[in-house]
Formats: sequence, structure tokens, C-alpha cells
Amino acid sequence: MSSALDNLKSQFILNFVEKDRWRYFVSGLGVTLRITLFAVLIGIVLGTLVAIVRSTGDKLLPGMRKGPGRIFLGIANGLCKIYLTVIRGTPVVIQLMISYYIIFASSRNGVLIAIIAFGINSGAYVAEIVRAGIMSVDNGQMEAGRSLGFTFVQTMAYIIIPQAFKNVLPSLANEFIVLLKETSVAGYVAVRDLTKAGDIVRGTTYSAFMPLIGVALVYLILVVFFSWLVGKLERRLRASDH
Repeated sequence: MSSALDNLKSQFILNFVEKDRWRYFVSGLGVTLRITLFAVLIGIVLGTLVAIVRSTGDKLLPGMRKGPGRIFLGIANGLCKIYLTVIRGTPVVIQLMISYYIIFASSRNGVLIAIIAFGINSGAYVAEIVRAGIMSVDNGQMEAGRSLGFTFVQTMAYIIIPQAFKNVLPSLANEFIVLLKETSVAGYVAVRDLTKAGDIVRGTTYSAFMPLIGVALVYLILVVFFSWLVGKLERRLRASDH
């Protein structure tokens, strides 16, 4: 028993203490959180725009008269459908590699490319979440807004979207948690994130157990912490409904 503990202690010192290797993990964690934060912001903005186009198309296209407005909305709705199909139908790691090696081949700013790639990927899932929230708002809300003299855009901005966001806020927070774990593949494009940090240490010390378990524990702690925050958010939203 003591020999096993001594071995774990020596492995811990080798992988984290010697030559300040813990700095790799701290630096990698910062990169992971930065990619996740900015990617989810891009995803929310992009996803909201796509959701508005998709929900508007679903509600207005069937009853619209032929004209430039119908053509424009039809094209925009079709492009959004293609975007959702392609992004949701292909692995995020492939999208990341296409972004790094093909689309942005002239750039070697891996963190920025990862933010853009994960943001575009997140946008597709956020779009469906927000679209479901918009469609869940009673049609009478739109009619009430129009009867007050608001245009369609004003009604969406001031009445529909705020209610939709309140309905889907917990789901958006969960998307942040999912995205946090998905960024673990950023090392495929030479980004020194948390997972890559563990890989670097493993390649230096030739010890797989400690670096990988350490990375797994950090992700677990982050997910548990953010899940707790989401739970508090959901309880507060439920309390505000009463």
C-alpha cells in the first residue's frame, strides 16, 4: 500500500511539480475557457439570427404574396436550412480542420480559428434552441404587438425574442457546457488547450496516467460547477414565474 502511494506521489511530482509542468495545465485551461466563451457568444448571435429567419419563414412564407419580399425570405430561409444541415450533419473536429487547413490556411492563429469554427458549430445548435423558444411563444403575442402599432421587426425585438430567451436560457447555458467539452479537440490544429497540455506533459514524462486523469478531473470540476450554476438559474427563473 505504501509503495503504491509512494509511486503516485512520485508520478504527481514528475508530471506536475518538476520543471513547473503545472503551468502547461493552467495555460491550457485559460485557452480552453477563452475559446469556449467567445465561441458561445458567436454561437448565440449567429444562432439567434438564423432562428429569426427560420421562424419567420415558417410563420410568414405560406401566407405571403409573390414579390421581392417573399423571394428574399425564401432564399434566406433556404440558406439557413443548408447551414443547419451541413453543420449539424458533420463532426466538429472535421469542421475545425477544414477551417484551419483550408479556409484559413494562410493564418496560423489557431485560437482565433478555433473560436470561429466552434462558434459557427455552436450557432447551428443555438439556432434550433432559440427557434423552439420563438415558436413556443403564443401567436397572440405577435397579434398584440401588431395591434399596438409595432412593425413585425419591432414586435420580434421587443415582445417575442425576450420571452423566447427566457424560455430557452437554461438550454443556452447547457450549450456552453457541451461546447466546453467539445473544445477538447482543438489540439488537432496545434492549439495548446487543456487537453493538448496533458498530451504535451505525457509526451515529455512518458507517463499517461497522471496527465490524463488530471485533465479529466479539471473538465469534471468545470462541468459540475457550471451545471450547478445552471441549476440555480433554472430555479430562479421558475421562482420568477410565480
